[in-house]
Amino acid sequence: MILWFQVIPILQTLYHAPDSTSHHIYMSLIILLILSEDDGFNKSVHQIMLKNISWYTERSISEISLGGLLVLVVIRTIQYNMLKMRDKYLHTNCLAALANMSGQFRYLHPYVAQRMVSLFETLAKKHSRLDNLLKQPANGVSLDVQTSKEDMVQDLSVLEEVLRMVLEILNSCLSHQLLYCPNLVYTLLYKKHVFENFRSHHAFQDIIQNIDMVVGFFSSRLQRVQEQRGELGVNEVLEVISKGASQWSSDRLRKFPDLKFKYVEENEPQEFFIPYVWTLVSKCGCIHFSSESMKGIITETIVNC
Repeated sequence: MILWFQVIPILQTLYHAPDSTSHHIYMSLIILLILSEDDGFNKSVHQIMLKNISWYTERSISEISLGGLLVLVVIRTIQYNMLKMRDKYLHTNCLAALANMSGQFRYLHPYVAQRMVSLFETLAKKHSRLDNLLKQPANGVSLDVQTSKEDMVQDLSVLEEVLRMVLEILNSCLSHQLLYCPNLVYTLLYKKHVFENFRSHHAFQDIIQNIDMVVGFFSSRLQRVQEQRGELGVNEVLEVISKGASQWSSDRLRKFPDLKFKYVEENEPQEFFIPYVWTLVSKCGCIHFSSESMKGIITETIVNC
């Protein structure tokens, strides 16, 4: 069984990504992805409660599950990567880990649910901007501008892949754990407008139909209760959602394959792992190596693999 104090250092490395080496970030993500392949891990992280996480400074959270904290940190890593590093390998691994865990999401903190939907909203706005730029007339443009548009087409394609995966993660959670995720349903009701522009998009419309069905079901229940009681507060809305969830059947939703991803080694993985391991030996070990000696050891080890 993986203990919380074994996972926290990994999350701290990802949280402080700007201060970490790319090798350290990749290794942390690889470990998380491998852990997320285990359904036992995905379930247990939502049973471990943490209090006053001092190093997480985005927002003060008095108590959160380890699973919720993991989701927050991975989402933050995706957003950092999209903004700064633009590394497809990195965000693919991030999304794969979240996807593996999504079928076991339970009792998500309100802030975690907000961040999940906000991730889609942020990416959707970027998609809209790129799409509008590409629709502008291209008559008489220079070669440099044309090259820039080709780059934008590629960026748009990558963005659509990420958006699709985020929708699949939301759908997976709703399909398997809706009863245990009232805060996610609440957030989807509050932010339902962010999906409007994608309902007719060929890449997203099939899966958005499921989200619309959930939103429609709970919206109608809330409307009936509001007609009887008047305006509802947050706790009253959550009460209506919880009661509705007990009567909800996931059979209403269109079935999609379960999200299961595995870590697959790249070609010649030794070129990544050996330098990383020897860097750790040099940094944390008791034996000192000169930079030239280190290069020689690494080169020889790679050649002999």
